[in-house]
Amino acid sequence: MKTEQVNTPTSAERRFRSKYSYLFFLSADGLGKVASSTRRRSMERTRNSATSQLARGGLVIHSAPSALIRHVEWSVQSLLGENLKLEWKSQPLLPGTFRTSIDWRNTFGLGAKLASALRGWHYLRFEVREESTASADLYRFTPELGIHHAGLDQTGSVIISEHQVVAALNKNFDEDSIRSALENILGKPWDTELEAFRLVDQHESQRLKAI
Repeated sequence: MKTEQVNTPTSAERRFRSKYSYLFFLSADGLGKVASSTRRRSMERTRNSATSQLARGGLVIHSAPSALIRHVEWSVQSLLGENLKLEWKSQPLLPGTFRTSIDWRNTFGLGAKLASALRGWHYLRFEVREESTASADLYRFTPELGIHHAGLDQTGSVIISEHQVVAALNKNFDEDSIRSALENILGKPWDTELEAFRLVDQHESQRLKAI
């Protein structure tokens, strides 16, 4: 009688088959469905990643000397498009200067590029705010104070990191200097200087609504 030879799986093969046993029960059709599902999930992740990079933002130029208006327009148009038209209004707080604002929807990071481009024109006062599903940023600039950047939470409050707090404590040793350092991190000096300019826009908006 002829004896049939039986190939006994090695211990490594048994471990592999035990761990990936589901693979041995998939038909060709099943494998196709798994591959299709994998491709679909990959495409969804790519689509969601692209969507999460979209952001909405706003630029408010509180004051710009008339001599810089055209230069400012070129800077903004180079990032937001040549067809963009800015509508300028006189700034009553600083005769001879003008103000404007614009909103946009674009890829995240445009706000930082705008702030970087505009800060080169020293005599401007402006604010840039950009929000996406993942984060939000605020940039403020005045000739006297320079640029200030802060991350924002969902309520619009400035986020202070542990690193910023530790740095403020390490560089300052009395209550007044620590308080001043924390106020600078929060951007309070910028808020104080720009608040009067914001009120001009608010009062104008309220007056238009009342008409």
